[in-house]
Amino acid sequence: MNAHQLPEESTLGGSVRPAGARSSNRRGSPTSTHASALGSGFLGIGVAIIAALQSMLGIALFMSRAGDYPTLLPIVGAWLLLMVTFLGLTITISATGERLPDWLYFFFLAALGAVVWLDFVAIAPLQNVGTYATASISAGFVLLIIVTLRAQWEVLLATGALAAAFIVAILLTTPLTPTTLPAQMVVVALAVGPGLTGVLLVSGFERMLKRELDRVLVQSTVTAPRLAVGMLASEELARLDQDAEELLESVATGEAALPLPPALASRASGLATELRLHLIEGRRETWLFHAVTESEHLGRRVTVSDPAALAGLLDSTQRDALLAAIWLLASDPASGAPPRLIDVALGPLASPDPDRTSELQETIIPIALSVAGVKRNRVDPGVWEALDRVGRYSDSTANGRFRIELDCSVENPVDVARPS
Repeated sequence: MNAHQLPEESTLGGSVRPAGARSSNRRGSPTSTHASALGSGFLGIGVAIIAALQSMLGIALFMSRAGDYPTLLPIVGAWLLLMVTFLGLTITISATGERLPDWLYFFFLAALGAVVWLDFVAIAPLQNVGTYATASISAGFVLLIIVTLRAQWEVLLATGALAAAFIVAILLTTPLTPTTLPAQMVVVALAVGPGLTGVLLVSGFERMLKRELDRVLVQSTVTAPRLAVGMLASEELARLDQDAEELLESVATGEAALPLPPALASRASGLATELRLHLIEGRRETWLFHAVTESEHLGRRVTVSDPAALAGLLDSTQRDALLAAIWLLASDPASGAPPRLIDVALGPLASPDPDRTSELQETIIPIALSVAGVKRNRVDPGVWEALDRVGRYSDSTANGRFRIELDCSVENPVDVARPS
């Protein structure tokens, strides 16, 4: 049994790829999950509070310098428009269930563009954008509201346009000297920073949430029987059962004449073949095979070799610990680090230790974990704690791979089934 025989979908609805394959999905594609569906919408409350607090600070800063402006009409108009846009958008999103349709999104961007333009008109006579920009900076913070509602590239595009507007305004109105240049650089960073930070925050949150959801779904396999079909195979069997019932019902009601016409006969033969294949697969696929192949995270990194289906002999505690160790080994601690590829091999069976006595005869299952792309001192301490619950282990390094060998003691299924 090898984990390269992967199903087409994972527990999260994404495609399962072999180890080392690259994902072709992107945020905003038909297969992607909406941010609010994963709970990212709760982040919107936090970013809205941040935007409100910064706007209050900007208003206070504007009022402290109000006497420097030649005319207050443009800057007051900018602040009024910003507050109306902020409150109106917040109320609308709350009323529509955390959705931002295209027309409202473009209206929001147009309103923010008008705020920035009015702020720059008020600042132009002062010839120092970095010192007097207030409403335009707050527009960058208000942009945070859409980070959980629109695709990442849309937020980055709006942030880039805001940065370009600041750079153009600075070059056209502000004399750049060693005295004024630092303030201009700071104001551009303040305007662009919220959008970039928000995208990174939401991206990391969604990635963490999907990983934990995947772990919870895969964790259910540890309580499965020794040999069983997985979650995806269960759905396929339900479909085949429905097709078979429809075919039998058509024969029973006389809609399909006997002998069956060639088209129906071919359909019945195909259903029988698929059912036999599922029956055969169910006799050699263990919980570990399904845990790996049905996981979006493990399916790309872990390969299982268990021809004798020995993983099914492990009890629930050993299964849970082995899965936890594999999960920790497959996790990349640093962003941008190469993926860790893991080979898991079980068997062949070994004789028990003659010095150990037990009421039931024990069987030793050798388990070997071979990991590429990790050194021993970079292994999470939780791995060793989990392996202690699986069995006795030893580790070594050879040919650039970190190898862990375990002797897992399990009850002999023959002795367990034998009457006392």
